Amino acid sequence: MGAIPKDPTRSNRTFTIVVGVLVVLASLPVLGIVLLSTSVVNDHLAPTGAILGVLFAAVPVAPLVYAYLWLDRYEPEPKSLLALGLGWGAFVAVAAALIVQSVGALLAGWSQPTQLAIVAPVTEEAAKGLFLFVLLVWRRHLLDGVLDGIVYAGMVGIGFAFTENILYLGGTYNGTPGMGDSSAGHIGEFTVVFVMRCLFSPFAHPLFTAFTGIGIGVAVVTRKRWLKVVAPVLGYSIAVLAHGTWNGSTLLFDGAGFLLAYVVVMVPAFVSMVAFAIWRRKSERIVLTRSLTDAAQRGLIPYTDIGWVVDLRRREQARKFASTHGGAQGVAAMREYQQAAIELGYLHWRFLRGNPPPDFAARGRAYVDRISEVRPHIAFPSGQVMTG
Repeated sequence: MGAIPKDPTRSNRTFTIVVGVLVVLASLPVLGIVLLSTSVVNDHLAPTGAILGVLFAAVPVAPLVYAYLWLDRYEPEPKSLLALGLGWGAFVAVAAALIVQSVGALLAGWSQPTQLAIVAPVTEEAAKGLFLFVLLVWRRHLLDGVLDGIVYAGMVGIGFAFTENILYLGGTYNGTPGMGDSSAGHIGEFTVVFVMRCLFSPFAHPLFTAFTGIGIGVAVVTRKRWLKVVAPVLGYSIAVLAHGTWNGSTLLFDGAGFLLAYVVVMVPAFVSMVAFAIWRRKSERIVLTRSLTDAAQRGLIPYTDIGWVVDLRRREQARKFASTHGGAQGVAAMREYQQAAIELGYLHWRFLRGNPPPDFAARGRAYVDRISEVRPHIAFPSGQVMTG
């Protein structure tokens, strides 16, 4: 196998460096707050709360991440950026929200209900959504539409919920005022918080931020200039409204409003979002098939290769075939080819819709060059040629 050319559009290290530095810097104060809130009881070191907080807060993380990676199978986003999204949510967004809320409470004297139902949703959704807006400005070429927006929003939300759950769980165990019983090690209160936050509603923060992600995705693909501005703002506004409704419900009927909101609002909203995301995922195959068929008619890609790119089962079959006959290098070549074809498909779809990005020609040529260079080094299973 020959050397595999890399995608030049992914070579911009500035975004990764800047965001990575922000994550590292923000992690220091956040970790300090977490340790103070969960490891110190009556001026004595008691690390049990912190340890239990981390362990139990981590329970929903892996299933949620896997679910978003499953949604992202057609055109997998760079793992480094998905990790940065998690880090942004866990540290940068948490730090920003805590600073704004603390300073605001000190200067404006916000009451606890105001903090919970208004200030927290506004600041936390802004802090989480900022990652998506930075992506839109700096790495716009990585966003192909609504599904990408949902995936990145999900990663940020998972990270934010993880840190927040550590604070709640550890604080409850240690009897932090406002979070649980006054005696340390109150397992009953700890269990209630774990069940409510980590088992019943681990999807809350990813769900809220998904509305901002949808707005960002619409802004990327729409041909209407006004919608490019309105969609992200509207998405953020809905995220704040959903978050505020969720938080505010705990203030109603001595806390019983939480259960009402969970059944009437949160579960239907979650089911609807899941159904929408799955529908968008299924539509990806239709979009890519149409786009690559047109690209094949223009001589940009062999028509017989389309099925091995857009059909997920056949795509995996082709990779196994490449592994058997070409080893690790063969799999790398196959992945490179399939990824280049997918990228070309999404880019060409925007061209067909009349909304190509400014760098359409350069990016398109780069993808076609990658396809042409890698194609001689791969082979698909014989006798099983797919045609979309």
